[in-house]
Amino acid sequence: MKGRVAAVLMSALLVLYLVLVLQLAIRLITVDTGISKALGIALLVLPLLGAWALVAEILFGLRTQRLVRRLDVAGELPVDSLPKRTSGRPERAAADAEFPRYKAEVEADPGSWKAWFRLGLSYDASGDRPRARRSLRRAIALERATR
Repeated sequence: MKGRVAAVLMSALLVLYLVLVLQLAIRLITVDTGISKALGIALLVLPLLGAWALVAEILFGLRTQRLVRRLDVAGELPVDSLPKRTSGRPERAAADAEFPRYKAEVEADPGSWKAWFRLGLSYDASGDRPRARRSLRRAIALERATR
């Protein structure tokens, strides 16, 4: 729950920032010098990129949560029994020891969104966030294709 509140707060701050940058861009474009017009146009691109990134991250989070609920309802969500550090993150050695099981599951059935999702959770527990996100995106794509 704390993570959700933090995400909403950070999203609100980003939207505020994007609005302020957009206002500055419009002011710069209205000035009659070439440099300020160029800076204003450049600043128009930043809010668009920021808004796109924000929407992409929110959609990723919502889609991931939906898959968690589906796995949980089916009783196929892995049990989080790994020992934890004081930060609450799993101990890496224990997570690494469980990783081959999830990797073998994906190798046995590469078309299974459930296997890819569990592999993503395993990557995350091992501290490999980029691979975790790629695996979760793959799971989302596979699940969408099966609908």
